[in-house]
Amino acid sequence: MSALLFLLPLILLWVLMIRPQQQRMRQTRAMAASLAPGDEVVTAGGIYGTVTAADGEVLSVEVAPGVVVRVLRGAIAQRVSPPPADDDVDADGAPSTGASGAVDPGTVDSALGDDDA
Repeated sequence: MSALLFLLPLILLWVLMIRPQQQRMRQTRAMAASLAPGDEVVTAGGIYGTVTAADGEVLSVEVAPGVVVRVLRGAIAQRVSPPPADDDVDADGAPSTGASGAVDPGTVDSALGDDDA
């Protein structure tokens, strides 16, 4: 019984802390290994850029037009995913017109804060 009381906290520690950390590390390594030119990334230092070339463990990342820095794959913190598409807003930020092409006036008035419609 005393051995069980000794092992229980160790098992809980492993399940709650060590195992999730191992899974995060595995996911980060897989993400870094799958980076390819064209991927938008953030470095561990917080610099956003686009991968332009990959040479083994070294990536060339364009951080501004014409400015390319070389970073190690391990220095990439995350891949930037494109923002989710919003069905209610067109690409230019205007309310979508729907199938008929007409904008619902209530939508426009409520977006502008005008409740007199």
